[in-house]
Amino acid sequence: MRAKSTMDMLDDLGAARSYSRPRISNDNPFSESHFGTIKARPELPERFGSVVHGRQVLRNVYSWYNHEHHHSGIMMLTPAQVHLGQADQLLAKRHALRMAAFDANPLRFISGPPRRQQLPTEVWINPPVPEPDTTGPTALASEEVLH
Repeated sequence: MRAKSTMDMLDDLGAARSYSRPRISNDNPFSESHFGTIKARPELPERFGSVVHGRQVLRNVYSWYNHEHHHSGIMMLTPAQVHLGQADQLLAKRHALRMAAFDANPLRFISGPPRRQQLPTEVWINPPVPEPDTTGPTALASEEVLH
């Protein structure tokens, strides 16, 4: 990001430059999580022999990530299943299977019948901390104490 041509290109595109701190996951938690998963893949070599070799390896790794890797944050579905709009159908099928297991042996389900899973409306790695309300009655009462 220090090359003059890269900086000029970012300026021309109106893109803001980001100088994230290394090893600080809060700077971009989704990228950090993604890269951590990718780097842990056994087929990833220590070094790529060439750009072509890197593209070949990463094409397979990204195919696995998108089509085979089940993510806990999206109800153990793959990104492709969610992106292609298959999530509701798959979660309904999963629920029917779990209900059949419940009907066959309800004693195995100590918390009662299984609940239907829903995709989260938001996914966070490091959720933002809400800012304190400085306009409510508690805020006013604390100001009165100070005076």
